[in-house]
Amino acid sequence: MNKQAGFTLIEVSIVLVIIGLLLGGVLKGQELIENAKIKRMNNDFSGIATGAYSYLDRYSAVPGDDADAAGRWTTAAPTGGTVGDGIISAAWNSTTATDESRMFWIHLRKSNLITGGDDVKVPVHAFGGKIGVADGYHKLTGPVICMDNINGKRAEIIDRQLDDGEPDGGVLRSMNGAVSTAAAPTLPAAYAADTLYGICKQM
Repeated sequence: MNKQAGFTLIEVSIVLVIIGLLLGGVLKGQELIENAKIKRMNNDFSGIATGAYSYLDRYSAVPGDDADAAGRWTTAAPTGGTVGDGIISAAWNSTTATDESRMFWIHLRKSNLITGGDDVKVPVHAFGGKIGVADGYHKLTGPVICMDNINGKRAEIIDRQLDDGEPDGGVLRSMNGAVSTAAAPTLPAAYAADTLYGICKQM
């Protein structure tokens, strides 16, 4: 007569405890990664603004709008606006390499104020969306730093950490779907967790 062997209650309990610990570790690790990415985005906002103001202090010109930059580093001259007027013109996500909003990046890189190579490539943030700079988005005045492709949960956390947590007020404002190019867009009154947003913060 064959005797069937099985797991004891203690053995099953030990296995369940181990599985629980492993799952807890994985979830905690994901939370740490998420928080680190959000912190990096916050640092991007402050780092880019610091670089822009350091450039202004050093060269008495706004990066991207610097009329002397082409001669200083033998680069292309900025286009897409009146060079030297203190305004970073063209769209924040322009694909034209000589637009002021794109030349902003090469001017900062040439002056060693940010990293990223010797080109006008637009940087990406921790969640894979684009980072751009231009003037006057989301009812904000002056130069703003914009990022796209951020879900509502993350956008709200960033807004609370850097501003007032409201998508339609303060120095950081958000737009459903993407960064709005409208002069006076209708901004959402609250964040929706699963909606993608474009966010812009005043420098």
